Amino acid sequence: MSKRLLPTMTALQCFESAARHLSFTRAAQELHLTQSAVSKQVAQLEDMLQHPLFHRVRRRLQLAPAGELYLAEVNKILTQVDMSSRYILSYGGETEVVRIATQPTFGARWLIPALKGFSKRHPNIYLDIKSELESFDLVQAKADVALFYGQGSWPGATCIELFGEDVVPVCSPDILPDEPLADASELTHLVLLQCTSRPESWHEWFEEQGISTEHSYHGPRFDTFYMCIRAARSGCGVAMVPRFLVQDELDEGKLVIPWVHKKVSKGSHFVAFAEQAGEVPKIKSLVNWILEKAEGGGSL
Repeated sequence: MSKRLLPTMTALQCFESAARHLSFTRAAQELHLTQSAVSKQVAQLEDMLQHPLFHRVRRRLQLAPAGELYLAEVNKILTQVDMSSRYILSYGGETEVVRIATQPTFGARWLIPALKGFSKRHPNIYLDIKSELESFDLVQAKADVALFYGQGSWPGATCIELFGEDVVPVCSPDILPDEPLADASELTHLVLLQCTSRPESWHEWFEEQGISTEHSYHGPRFDTFYMCIRAARSGCGVAMVPRFLVQDELDEGKLVIPWVHKKVSKGSHFVAFAEQAGEVPKIKSLVNWILEKAEGGGSL
């Protein structure tokens, strides 16, 4: 295995500060070092990288092309180290962390409201919640608990069903014609908003009603239900979404169901955790809380 190029944090800090100020002297003052120490650190870095990071022009510094590229990468590294350090600093001595992975809209619309009161009951459990569009990794311990939609099959994981869902079309009342729709096929005269994760939704909804249309796959495509919902609220078209995700908008009249036909989704929402983690107290506490909140289905 080839030797890794691992410059010291001091060298990276010296380079970043000198690049920001375009001055070794000001970098030295900021870092409480001597000017020669900063210059030496940068010189060692240039020697390691085999590229000049600065041009010295008339006793002034200018970033070299390689320096500009490297500065962007170094800023990412220093920012991540700072965030990670503050992350650990924020914990108390008895705090335990549970890393949660959730799909974005489900996390924002259901999970976060469901977690109200959890910290009060479990003050020593710190929740680290991340939105993920890609598959989660429980086996490699990138998440302790995951919430996902599907069939409940996940190698190496225990999956517990939370609830199913009904999918309905929703839109802003402003885009509907004055006369009530005669049948569901008239929705094809409007823009059909598509969600990337459920490409068959419109086709299956029309098919259940015996309607054949070439328009069911046509329309703007969005990565998340959240964006579909925002587009529908903005009057961009009609979105096909799980009803529990838009219940607030329906209750407030910001969205309406233009044609009442609900499609029962083939999958369900699940909470999952690694098989060997089921009896870990912090995991058990969170999973039990989520199951308690899911007893009423999607509604909270």
